[in-house]
Amino acid sequence: MAIEIAPLRVPVAAADRHALIELLMDVVAGGGAVSFLPPLTEAEAAAFWDSALADLAHRMILVARDDAGLILGSVQLIPAPMPNQPHRADVAKLLVHRQMRRRGIARALMQAVEAAAQTIDRNLLTLDTRRGDAAESLYRSLGYAEAGIIPRYAKNADGSFHDTVIFYKEI
Repeated sequence: MAIEIAPLRVPVAAADRHALIELLMDVVAGGGAVSFLPPLTEAEAAAFWDSALADLAHRMILVARDDAGLILGSVQLIPAPMPNQPHRADVAKLLVHRQMRRRGIARALMQAVEAAAQTIDRNLLTLDTRRGDAAESLYRSLGYAEAGIIPRYAKNADGSFHDTVIFYKEI
């Protein structure tokens, strides 16, 4: 299966919006630490994506598609808006459908987001992830350096709290 990664463009097709909503709901249902807790409703997922899609002038959303054009994953690049940070961007919401994991899609999305950052002259990327998640080892394998750990950063579905690891990479 070939994977194509490209940025979403305005106007975003209704089918793509729906696929993004389903993607976020799938990741959250699977325990992903992406700012939401299960059960995530379709309305909550739609509100998140509607806000993100309305902000495409200030962020880039890359999507990974299969041969049929179905969205398998996504990642966002959010350039820092402040005048003293014209070189920096945040990487956010790396999402891959549960049934499509362990196929290199997350790695490909991260490599694509780094290339996209370079096209807009952003050479310092920052991101965070739940300590102990598979994403932590992915980021390390891609050359991201740990800046630190924040304890009890966010809540898990069971009500407990987890630490988050802050990473950066100069590209």
